[in-house]
Amino acid sequence: MTLPNLPAPYPSLLDFFDNHFPYVGRDIWRERLKLGKISDERGKTVSEGTPFRVNARLRYFREVVQEHPIPFEEHILFQNESILIADKPHFLPVTPSGSYVNECLLHRLKRRTGLNHLVPVHRLDRETAGLVLFTVDEKNRRPWFDLFRYGGIEKSYEAIATLPANPEEREWLIESRIERGEPWVRFRNVEGERNARSRIQLGEARGELAKFELEPITGKTHQLRLHLGLIGSHIIGDRFYPDYQPPEDPPNYDNPLQLLAKRLAFEDPLTGKHLSFESGFSLIW
Repeated sequence: MTLPNLPAPYPSLLDFFDNHFPYVGRDIWRERLKLGKISDERGKTVSEGTPFRVNARLRYFREVVQEHPIPFEEHILFQNESILIADKPHFLPVTPSGSYVNECLLHRLKRRTGLNHLVPVHRLDRETAGLVLFTVDEKNRRPWFDLFRYGGIEKSYEAIATLPANPEEREWLIESRIERGEPWVRFRNVEGERNARSRIQLGEARGELAKFELEPITGKTHQLRLHLGLIGSHIIGDRFYPDYQPPEDPPNYDNPLQLLAKRLAFEDPLTGKHLSFESGFSLIW
């Protein structure tokens, strides 16, 4: 966080943290400062006696009291001096989230490879399995972020979901406006200028279920789940849509969300070489 421009006299760092994050507790902040767990933008640790400095950028690696190990393993599919492609299992967050800090894909990969400058170029929901692209070279990240920003990545997902309202249709181009809903972890389709687009194709059907191939043209949170909802379908194992179910800790590992980021393809912006990857995970079908 960046320390704000407060009127003088400035508070101590302990007073500031205690007032800004009252739910943590003053004694805990004092202990973190004492143990050198907070540092500034120059990497220098700060203590209880460090003066408050306006616009100082302070970093703290968040801790949790108890963290359930996630019993599924990620796989590295590709790695060079510029990028790393990882295959993420269900239930594993990409970055620290909620009660998970060490049990996230980023921390696992840093520990496994020793590459402390890894940065994910995009995100997958914790419940979704599949491919995630990371940058390795901290001095040359922008070309990779631009691939996603300007639509230079071909992404394809698979989902097992209920049959749509009109199973005679096989293909859809869905456009909607997505905004945050209630509770805050959910999103919703609303009236207004469209900001989300997806292509959906229905493949094989078995009874009341079908396998779908989905191509997100834009990258809004929960976009594919919400767009399947607009054709009258919902993904098996979805605890957010159509009805919200509070999170379980630990989750029910026997009922994963049946959504998989199956394929990534793009031209390497540095070499011009075409690269294509496919997840080794599969859905329950």
